[in-house]
Amino acid sequence: MKHPCLRLHSGALLIAAALPAWALDGQPPVPAAAADAVVVVSAARTAHNELDVPASVDIVDAARINAGQPRVNASEALAAVPGLVVQNRQNYAQDLQISSRGFGARSAFGVRGVRLLTDGIPASMPDGQGQAATFNLDIADRIEVLRGPFSALYGNHSGGVVQLFTRDGAGAPALESTFTGGSDGLRKLDVNAQGGAGRFGYLLDASRFETDGYRAHSAARRDQALAKLTVRPEAGGKLTIVASGLRQHDTQDPLGLTWAALQRDPRAGEIDTTDPQSPQRTLADRYNTRKSIDHQQIGAVYDLETGAGKLHLMGYGGNRRVVQYQSFSKGFQAPPTHSGGVVDFDRDFSGAEINWTWRGQLADGALAATMGAAYDHSSDDRKGYENFIGNVFGVQGVPRRDETDTLDSLDPYLQLEWTRGPWVLDAGLRHTRLKVKVRDRYVSNGDDSGGLSFSRTTPIAGVLYKLAPETSVYVSAAHGFETPTMNELFYSGSGAGFNFGLRPATSTHLETGFKHASAGGTRMQAAVFQVQTRDELVVDVSSGGRTSYRNSARTQRQGLELSADLRVAEGWRSHLALTTLRAVYRNASGSALAGSRLPGVPNASAFADVAWTSAAGAWTAGLETQAAGRVYADDANRDQPAPGYAVLNMRVGARQAFGGWQLKEFVRLNNLTDRAYVGSVIVGDANKRYYEPAPGRQWLAGVTLQRQF
Repeated sequence: MKHPCLRLHSGALLIAAALPAWALDGQPPVPAAAADAVVVVSAARTAHNELDVPASVDIVDAARINAGQPRVNASEALAAVPGLVVQNRQNYAQDLQISSRGFGARSAFGVRGVRLLTDGIPASMPDGQGQAATFNLDIADRIEVLRGPFSALYGNHSGGVVQLFTRDGAGAPALESTFTGGSDGLRKLDVNAQGGAGRFGYLLDASRFETDGYRAHSAARRDQALAKLTVRPEAGGKLTIVASGLRQHDTQDPLGLTWAALQRDPRAGEIDTTDPQSPQRTLADRYNTRKSIDHQQIGAVYDLETGAGKLHLMGYGGNRRVVQYQSFSKGFQAPPTHSGGVVDFDRDFSGAEINWTWRGQLADGALAATMGAAYDHSSDDRKGYENFIGNVFGVQGVPRRDETDTLDSLDPYLQLEWTRGPWVLDAGLRHTRLKVKVRDRYVSNGDDSGGLSFSRTTPIAGVLYKLAPETSVYVSAAHGFETPTMNELFYSGSGAGFNFGLRPATSTHLETGFKHASAGGTRMQAAVFQVQTRDELVVDVSSGGRTSYRNSARTQRQGLELSADLRVAEGWRSHLALTTLRAVYRNASGSALAGSRLPGVPNASAFADVAWTSAAGAWTAGLETQAAGRVYADDANRDQPAPGYAVLNMRVGARQAFGGWQLKEFVRLNNLTDRAYVGSVIVGDANKRYYEPAPGRQWLAGVTLQRQF
């Protein structure tokens, strides 16, 4: 194994309506920050009050992340964020599917179209592909979710940014252990230690998660570890070093189901009708579909505050090894262009970023200017094999692919913010240049060696006006840029090799919004948006775990997002998140007609909960509901869509303290009414095995023991 190097159109009318006419005539007194507004960093790269940022940003705090959850999947917490659809496939071999305003819904596995970061360190590769499984939720302080135009500040993606911040070690040493158990053999043990003194802080965490799986052939085990060190070497300076690892071997892949198989038994697999030896054996069993992952990463961030501004330095490196056995096979007559049903790659990745923020005065206002550059690199040693030997399937056979795939991305950027009285003006520019190189060593099926280069300059602009100290309105616009990922370039629709014909998708984003944060604890946000995209990347053929892509014509997304946090009464709080989204093809493309809905994207989704905490905080309880509209899985919208659904969950928690010890317990029941529904879909599957069923009623219980020294 290699080692890391240690190694903008009709929407303008809507936007113009965002600012009230009186706001153009006079200026109210300069407002102060609302007492309960939250500080965010993702939209502006430096700490800002949320009411001062002309962008849609939601914060998921540690309380919600820990609200009676096993802290295994980011879907547990991100369900409460409008604009996001986070689908837990109940398939740990394919990871979560996260889409933001419809971007990323086509992903066959992992996350694309949404940038992932942890503590400012990329968790996405240079091409935009990432895995949410690398998020360590056990020690999360908060998750920030940025959507809309300002996402262009982060370069090559279109939908948004999801950034997890882990907590810093501080105070007296503490040990904590949590054990969680639940339905389908779910069990998880987490142990962490933290502390700090003077200029130093540390945090260590390790966990093991196991499940037998809700579906047949879906068992998984995940070992995860993280170490974080914070050092403040000088006044105004802070160094953060984070090292993490994830090990997930022989994770079973249950595959998708046809509609008929789903109706017959959602927990069972799809029967392999071509198997002469066992007519009732499933595809997953015959091919023993599975994936093994080893992922290690280390990164460092240094921030230095000075009288004139702030210096930010970041560097990281890591390695990711994946071996995947798919159900795709041409059998004994495999053509030379077929690259086999076993994927085996060893990836080294690294990167660095530097920026400087200068603060000064301009035209009787305060100006902050950030200039910087980011570089990211990855190199894959990629091999492919047949997934059979003789009559035995699910084993590594003869070689079918051998190549090195290299990605290099260099992104210089500039961001300006000018504040005067109640006005905030933001503008930014980022130039992305991504180079792709392929060196083919398996040339008996033709030489696929070659390269691609994508480049684009993405401008953004936003205006915010404070109606009152606790209320803001804003408008923003940007151009977006989304290149194909390496996983989308690997296969052509014919089943042949590298797809050099794909082009990047470009988009124009418009948004107008409203924000309110009162001293009483009420927070509300609303945003209306429109996105028009050219050369949208869509699924061409998807079969047996292998997916190829093509450029479509034009698409349009129009929607509304609402979120509210309310203090209903003493000890009672409520949260609401609502999204409506019309995502359609603007003209005919392939099998899709003009007006066809984009597959994988519900037209509406919602989350709501009511939570109670006793006066002393010894007891907590909550009732929550999640709902989503129907989802099509094919471009033509001809096949049976996954029906809409609504599920109800409840949780109860308790806490006791004695001496230096603290004990916490929780019980959670999900899907109380035992609703049968489809949790996610596999977009464009050639065999119409689109559907991935969600579990029925499930229980979960956990206990945490903490010792403060």
